[in-house]
Amino acid sequence: MRSKRLTGRTVVYGLLLVIPVAFFALFFFYPLASILWLGLAPDGVPDVVGWLQLTVSPYFRNVLWFTIWQAALSTLLTLLLAFPGAYVLARYRFRGKSLVRAIATVPFVLPTVVVATAFTALIGPRGLINSWLQDLLGLSSGPIQLSQTVWLILIAHVFYNYSIALRLISTYWQNLSPALPEAAQMLGASRRQAFRHITLPALRPALLSSAALVFIYCFTSFGVILILGGPRFATIEVEIYRQALNLFNLPVAAGLSLWQIIFTFILMWFYTRLQASSSRPTRIGRREAIERPIQTLTDRILVYGVVGAMMLFIGAPLVALASRSLRGPDGLSLIYYRELFNRTGDSLFFVPPMEAVFNSLSFALVAMTLAVILGLLSAQMLFNWERPSGRNGDVRTVAARVLDPLLMLPLATSAVTLGLGYIIALDKPPLNLRSSIILVPIAHALVAIPFVLRSVLPALRNIRPSWHEAATTLGAGDWQVWREITWPLLRSAILVGAVFAFTISMGEFGATVFIARPQTPTMPVAIFRFLGQPGGAELWAGGCHEYPAYAGLRGRIYPAGY
Repeated sequence: MRSKRLTGRTVVYGLLLVIPVAFFALFFFYPLASILWLGLAPDGVPDVVGWLQLTVSPYFRNVLWFTIWQAALSTLLTLLLAFPGAYVLARYRFRGKSLVRAIATVPFVLPTVVVATAFTALIGPRGLINSWLQDLLGLSSGPIQLSQTVWLILIAHVFYNYSIALRLISTYWQNLSPALPEAAQMLGASRRQAFRHITLPALRPALLSSAALVFIYCFTSFGVILILGGPRFATIEVEIYRQALNLFNLPVAAGLSLWQIIFTFILMWFYTRLQASSSRPTRIGRREAIERPIQTLTDRILVYGVVGAMMLFIGAPLVALASRSLRGPDGLSLIYYRELFNRTGDSLFFVPPMEAVFNSLSFALVAMTLAVILGLLSAQMLFNWERPSGRNGDVRTVAARVLDPLLMLPLATSAVTLGLGYIIALDKPPLNLRSSIILVPIAHALVAIPFVLRSVLPALRNIRPSWHEAATTLGAGDWQVWREITWPLLRSAILVGAVFAFTISMGEFGATVFIARPQTPTMPVAIFRFLGQPGGAELWAGGCHEYPAYAGLRGRIYPAGY
């Protein structure tokens, strides 16, 4: 009887764990393979010569070089600015600390269009700072000219990724015992020597892990480069968008997508290995022991100075955006907020802004539910396979190491490519979903699952195996062990993953612009349409069509018939 029960339970577990794999195969790898096949084999015959020749094109080499160096510089600046904040959050106990952490997370979940508008409102030609300096100094134009420069791109990347480095480094730092640095100082080492020779090497896994993740986000940057950089700058992601939509050159777009996938898979594999090595078992009660209250004047200057600078950097663009929204033709006004409820405009596809808000909320709730369920199943599968057991233990461990970065690929895959893949692949029965409204939350869930996975998997790794073993020894069943031990320890991580999934769905734009029906746009799509209305057309016009580098590009780097 016990053997039958174990066999049935194994079958149920196996079916549950197959669900996320099937979801990824159907809604990620299949659409991606479809568009790559269409691009690399337009006549049904594979042609890799043109794909390889991308590497010899001077233009695309410059695109790759810009993608790499701006990502590296953005990563360095992000770590340098996040390090003091991570130290304060890890080592000090002060009122409002949880609120500071929550506010620091806000930039990462904002839509690209909103951030671009916020920075334009802050330091644009007619932004808040330039307007103030004009009035103060009596100038005819703003002295700060950062529009469509690499400096604005770097500032925006730091703004986006600051919370990632802050959270990863501070969380790891909180689990480091201060005993070793204190012992070194008692033996005669200065605070600087103890930090350089003990604390900094101990932080290396967290620093490398956060650097790898920030580099990945900057390497695959799309909206920041497209909106703030203008036509002068292009990452691989932006070039895929331009080749696919502006030039309708699917072979080039597909070739670039394939190179990007190769690079990002290597980066994701490196990141997942770093995160696995930096996971540390949780030691209850330790955090309270290493956090110290603010006592001296130096403590006050350090803590309040770092927190104040952090809040100023994060809050200034958002305050400028809010100020701009309240500025009407005749001064302070709520006219723009009243317009949110009006159905105006001549476009056939125009909908009231509040309908777009309702659409985004509805899609986000469905996407969050899917992402939490599938992310939790994926994390449990990887966690079980990482622990070798029995004759097939080594095989399962290798499979987990390969599958972990594969499940992270949606984070680093071009959303534009994925949207085109849905249109191409999901247009035939029984998967004729191209015009279905359900495709939007599916795409959003696909992008959000890696965030849930990265929240839950480290929490699973931090659970001491002895706790489960003790409960099992005392007669608890698998479900009781999960309910009484695993769930309480995972609850916070699942909540964090759910919040990230919801906010990411609210701000997703790249894939949504392809698959959302005209009558049911999301908020980012609606904002993009508003920017294209009269008065905003100049912001988007020209761009790629004025690029002299595109002239004759296809004929120079691709053989005839490609």
